[in-house]
Amino acid sequence: MILTPLALTPDRDIPGPVLTELTALYASQRAFHALSGDFPDPDDVRPEQVAAALADELARPGAEVLLAREASRLVGIAVTLARHPDPSDPDPWIGLLMVDAGLARQGYGRRLASLVEDRLRAAGRTAVRLAVLDGNTAGLAFWTALGHTVLDRREDLAAGRRCTVLRKELESDRPRTPRRAARVAVLDPEGAVFLLRYDNVEVGVHWAMPGGGLEADESPREGALREVREETGWTDLEPGPLLCTWEHDFTHLGVGPVRQYEHIYVAHGPRREPTGPDLAAAHAADGILTWRWWTPAELAEAPEPLWPPDLALLLDGFRG
Repeated sequence: MILTPLALTPDRDIPGPVLTELTALYASQRAFHALSGDFPDPDDVRPEQVAAALADELARPGAEVLLAREASRLVGIAVTLARHPDPSDPDPWIGLLMVDAGLARQGYGRRLASLVEDRLRAAGRTAVRLAVLDGNTAGLAFWTALGHTVLDRREDLAAGRRCTVLRKELESDRPRTPRRAARVAVLDPEGAVFLLRYDNVEVGVHWAMPGGGLEADESPREGALREVREETGWTDLEPGPLLCTWEHDFTHLGVGPVRQYEHIYVAHGPRREPTGPDLAAAHAADGILTWRWWTPAELAEAPEPLWPPDLALLLDGFRG
């Protein structure tokens, strides 16, 4: 995901193609607009209305409109304010964070929020505030899950709507914790690989093989086998040859920013579904959204990131 400020024309207008994208994005969030009352008819959001709303945002001193794109597609928007009109409030604000409703539950909101926080942190800000309208229970759950805590309940300045004010401390950058991990590429008889779809607050949605961090006394092969059992319920697999080792960065819940050093092994087994009574809880704890088997052709054309990024090539070489 790439975050860039909204660029206006010399006449201070939104370029036509961008306004078309923004209108479609706003129109997708019908339920939110019905709650906020920002548009006369939430079922008929028009370009001129979106342009006027963003012009009002940009008229505030220190305001910035940020566009989030994934593979050139507009997936979200954020509006930030360097300082609240109340002189006793020292923090910047997130006035709006909106993701295309057609992309819900795919991690885009978390990634966008993380990029906004990174931008504020880089500017030397140490905390951020925002307000969630009464009735927006999904929004309140989203922000509290990201570490924001309730600060106050009051009416907003724009329209006198009741809302909950939240605040989050922005920790300064800190060294990453080294973490050992192992995974297993499980291949079925036709060469398809089993992958899990994860959502991570730092790197977003991606696909990876079953696996995870090693315990203190485990070898990579032992840890890989244990993780496969926990995340699939399969107890009849044995890790075979080493496919590769690689390292990468992400944020692990409960640990923070880590640099992970992984061993990835190959195992062969039947094509089947994960099983077990504790599977749903294990997947929820690890941020696993879903799973699927990928054929070699599908893997080569994967629309979302893979761990490791050259997985398709690695498995082709292994099969060869």
